[in-house]
Amino acid sequence: MSRIGKKAIAVPAGVTITLIGQDISVKGPKGVQSWTVVEEIEVKQDGASLSVSPRGETARHRSMWGLSRTLIANMVKGVTEGFEQSLEMVGVGYRAALQGNKLELSLGFSHPVIIDPPAGITFVVPKQTEVKI
Repeated sequence: MSRIGKKAIAVPAGVTITLIGQDISVKGPKGVQSWTVVEEIEVKQDGASLSVSPRGETARHRSMWGLSRTLIANMVKGVTEGFEQSLEMVGVGYRAALQGNKLELSLGFSHPVIIDPPAGITFVVPKQTEVKI
């Protein structure tokens, strides 16, 4: 049995879940995520929570059970809170700075590396050696 798969997924207020066959769509304040759930897994909506269960007892069913539950939980988290990644640069001369909304990195090359942020992504530089994406 999958310990992760057994846990129900809490759906916060402001998040809409749409289940059509094996297709699940999660809509929230930060966007929309959709995914086609594998045939081995069944997803049920019970009010403000989702439950995931396997349709069989094979090893593939059990492995897809926990994976599917985690992917759906990450979709819910992504449309409500979003995700953040931190990068800490260690080394002599390694620095980061913002120029407008572009990230300028000094990484030991003869020139700075300038990165344009993709749509929906923001860079924050709290210190010269730390970048939050």
